Amino acid sequence: MSNALGTFVEIASAGLTAQIELFGAELFSLTDAVGREYMTDADPTWWTGHAPILFPIVGGLAGGRFRHEGQEYTLSRHGFARGRAFDVVERAGDSVTLRLVDNADSRAAYPFPFVLDMRFTLAGMVLSMEARVSNPGDGPLPFSFGYHPAFAWPLPDGGAKDEHQIVFAQDEPQPVRRLDAAGLVALEEPTPVRDRVLALASGLFEADALIWDRLASRDLSYRSPAGARLDISFPELPMLGIWQKPGARFICIEPWAGIADPAGFAGTLSEKPGIMLLEPGAERSFCMDVAVHPAD
Repeated sequence: MSNALGTFVEIASAGLTAQIELFGAELFSLTDAVGREYMTDADPTWWTGHAPILFPIVGGLAGGRFRHEGQEYTLSRHGFARGRAFDVVERAGDSVTLRLVDNADSRAAYPFPFVLDMRFTLAGMVLSMEARVSNPGDGPLPFSFGYHPAFAWPLPDGGAKDEHQIVFAQDEPQPVRRLDAAGLVALEEPTPVRDRVLALASGLFEADALIWDRLASRDLSYRSPAGARLDISFPELPMLGIWQKPGARFICIEPWAGIADPAGFAGTLSEKPGIMLLEPGAERSFCMDVAVHPAD
């Protein structure tokens, strides 16, 4: 499937249809059987993204650079996977696997062999996404990974926008982190979660994203007052960002295994907070499931 915006693959179940753009392996659309859209409208007034894949870093680097074996490399915020075309390696009516492999261009910014597979599967009313990072090289692979989906706010037929909530599976008493003007982790403030509930309001994001780096939950529910909700699970991802452009019609719910540099960080990439080291021949997976519950 193609249109003016790019080339897509479409998968479907009895209850849902998803479109995934090959450029960036980005979830573009998620609709139910009556055509209700659960993803962002991508209004360019606010933000044109849909669901970028964050790899090989999450967030920004101090000075936009990292150090490895005495060399400096430049890498943009959230890494380069969102700006690369993936190849289709497996496809069925209800699933697709897309792959990104290192090349000369990627190694100029990130000098490591890697394979990143993104698998999307629909079963009934559940979208499952699995990222699998493999290390085909002969040395450790330092990396982070994150999801960045922008869901419709308000949810379709969900009622008043300012009555939407995110309900966490566990109590979340730890302070949240905030970014400074350079996009680095520099600030801390008390949690806005009360009795496991985050009451959504655009004012929460005037100072950019809310970041939980000491997250207790691995499940949450994004709920509307009219009953529509998305139940989201992310068992292998220990951090979370929630973000929007204040006033926009989306809310980004972003499970992460990784985080931006702290302000003043001057270590190597392997010492960066949130970086994982994958041994040669090893692989690691990160799953995110979204169960769609339409409005009554």
